[in-house]
Amino acid sequence: MKQTSKQILTMIALVLPLFLLPHATFAQSVNSYITADPLTGFAIGGMDPVSYFTEPAPLSGRPEYEYDWMGAPWLFASAANLEIFKRNPDIYAPQYGGHGAMSMARGFVSDSDPRFYAVFKDRLFLFYSAANREAFLLAPDAAARQGAEHWPTLSKTLSTQ
Repeated sequence: MKQTSKQILTMIALVLPLFLLPHATFAQSVNSYITADPLTGFAIGGMDPVSYFTEPAPLSGRPEYEYDWMGAPWLFASAANLEIFKRNPDIYAPQYGGHGAMSMARGFVSDSDPRFYAVFKDRLFLFYSAANREAFLLAPDAAARQGAEHWPTLSKTLSTQ
């Protein structure tokens, strides 16, 4: 009896991910638009997007390492980070064009603050506040999936001007 239960649980563990796979769109980059900070004019407030993945805390970018991508200027802390970004910008750019990830999961667009972030499944998510980040981290798979579902519709409402 115990052996049969183990076999059933093993089969469920192996088969269940196959049913979830089609819904795992959040593992891909979700960007078709990037917002620039209205005060600085730079994407993610002038922070170096690569540094979110490589440093204990994100670094401010420097004007000598500027790069335009998807209609927004990006700053980097070093020439190396700039080159890394150029090779694969979709990996390092924040999801949902830099808008608040938890808001996107809830079905609306909000600004974000680059100080509040999470790197989840090798993707950068920004948040409006620490409380939004904590809400996202309670169920990150579900929040990322819901955000990815809402992004195509909500991104069409955003101005690229």
